[in-house]
Amino acid sequence: MSAPLSPEQVAAYHRDGYLFPLKLFDEAEVFAFREELEAIEARVGLGALPHGVGQYLRINSHLVIPKVTEFAFQPQLLDVVSSILGPNVMLWSAEFFIKEAHTPKIVSWHQDLTYWGLGETDEELTAWLALSPATLESGCMRFVAGSHKNRILPHRDTFADDNLLSRGQEVAVDVEEEEATNVILQPGEVSLHHGRIFHSSGPNSSSDRRIGLAMRFVTPAVRQIVAERDYAILARGVDCHGNWVHVAPPDQLFAPEALELYDEVLRVQSNAMAENSAQPLEFYSNCIS
Repeated sequence: MSAPLSPEQVAAYHRDGYLFPLKLFDEAEVFAFREELEAIEARVGLGALPHGVGQYLRINSHLVIPKVTEFAFQPQLLDVVSSILGPNVMLWSAEFFIKEAHTPKIVSWHQDLTYWGLGETDEELTAWLALSPATLESGCMRFVAGSHKNRILPHRDTFADDNLLSRGQEVAVDVEEEEATNVILQPGEVSLHHGRIFHSSGPNSSSDRRIGLAMRFVTPAVRQIVAERDYAILARGVDCHGNWVHVAPPDQLFAPEALELYDEVLRVQSNAMAENSAQPLEFYSNCIS
């Protein structure tokens, strides 16, 4: 296994809570990935799936779309992830964040770990792959350097219509906007960020969609502490902890057995994601037990 991140890059990640840009994929393969994604979206009118296509893209797409795990398990990406997390790595979730052209949709300031049920762990990270340009105009992410050194802070749920987050959640402290770093990425570039980093993104005023794939990696030592169990795909190394239900990556698009697994995972994870929510979550309401 190579370790493409230098000691200086690893130190910068631990200091700031993020690292970018990392050019890990060429534009041609990312463009082909985007074409496949948009072909999948075109199936929305066929009515052949238990949920809308948008739900499968927005939540746990790695369970039903082979191309997602194909990208997540590319050696150059796993080498980068392992440089931070070590040799044993699991893919916990993957989801597309899509902002249509000329849309007011935003992501409010928040910490990812707040609603995952994984506690305060440092043994996780998100690798965010740009499938289209992520610029100020298109609503790129913004990070506050060093904010991951906070614990998980109180959040408030807004359930705002223009918020891409499931609860419209936002951290209940004032964020110094002028201190934020703009995470500008070109197609094929990746950013890494910690689950406690303060981050947000603005509206897309550009003429193109802003498409990113967020891949969430954990070590086997991480465990689910809110829901009854949790699921992951072993991406590299071994699991000596037994905290996870191991599942296999999908081998075909929306296979019947993958759709059944998707609903099982969603039902269980919903118990963590919806904990203490004042109202049902848009994507989880049909699966909460």
